[in-house]
Amino acid sequence: MSQVKENDTVKVHYTGKLEDGQVFDSSLEREPLEFTLGQGQLIPGFENGILDMSVHQKKTIHIPSAEAYGQVQDELFQEIPKKELPEDIKPEKGMGLVSRTPDGREIQLVVSEVKPESIVVDANHPLAGKDLIFDIEVLEIK
Repeated sequence: MSQVKENDTVKVHYTGKLEDGQVFDSSLEREPLEFTLGQGQLIPGFENGILDMSVHQKKTIHIPSAEAYGQVQDELFQEIPKKELPEDIKPEKGMGLVSRTPDGREIQLVVSEVKPESIVVDANHPLAGKDLIFDIEVLEIK
């Protein structure tokens, strides 16, 4: 029986959870995830976790934050004067915002603090600093 190895294209179903059991993503209600190992498409801990798995094998992997989305980086917090926001936006803590870089890329931001004259936004990935747990089933190895 073949096993997943570097450069294989695989299809998997997965459920991603935080340590408290909260599910943050799952492919079970949609198409399975298909990707090629070694191309950096997924977090390192996920790719490493499915190496040597066989078709129809199920496994739970624990991924420390360093092998997932890394630690929260303080330099990715930025204070922005409220007057620079569009007039129709009433910022609230936890609200998602999108900013564009000069080259046109979109950056997802979360309002982490609302002050009288400014807001603090966080550009860290929402799962930065968190250890992750994935239940995985390999469906196909190409």
